[in-house]
Amino acid sequence: MEPPGDAKEDWNIIADLAGRMGDPMDYGSAKDIMEEIAEVTPSYRGINYGRLKSDGIHWPCPSTEHPGTPCLHVDQFSCGLGVFHAIDFIPPAELPDEEYPLYLTTGRVLYQFHTGTMTMKSDGLNELAPESFVEISAQDAEAYRIEDGDSLKISSRRGEIEAKARLSEKAVEGTIFIPFHYANAAANKLTNTALDPTAKIPEFKVCAVRIEKG
Repeated sequence: MEPPGDAKEDWNIIADLAGRMGDPMDYGSAKDIMEEIAEVTPSYRGINYGRLKSDGIHWPCPSTEHPGTPCLHVDQFSCGLGVFHAIDFIPPAELPDEEYPLYLTTGRVLYQFHTGTMTMKSDGLNELAPESFVEISAQDAEAYRIEDGDSLKISSRRGEIEAKARLSEKAVEGTIFIPFHYANAAANKLTNTALDPTAKIPEFKVCAVRIEKG
């Protein structure tokens, strides 16, 4: 594709930035870059623009005579077997209590991606997934006298947001789910940055919250 208007191709922007930072990249096209990748990376050695013009080539492709690899790990794992071992369960840093009695977990919906900077420009996707929601079990909805579509305020020790209730058979009693795509109901205002002691990963997927009808 030709870039629209005065826009530059991505490789051109990166090469320009590199040059300004003292590392000139004297490429003439994306094809030149692909040729260098094939030269220095064994698993890409058989991939070039001429071969890509037909049906594409699946990586890895170690030579121009190689057909490519549509399916990895057919006969054996390329890097050996995985190593598994048991670990001790460690509870989350923040557990439900009287003030914040529910678990919150966050995640994705099929029709939006991350913060929606690209997907929310699509009318079709926005029609399918237009706004945030609070997925809640029938048991919790009954306990809190919540009906499908009610406006809810969700609060944690770090902040609060508002979103509509969505009763779901998938929801587990005691746990609510909120997608993290929507800026006007940003789920990560609620989540906990406490780090896992081993992996050092923040606990964005579990924290304690309370809900109230808006």
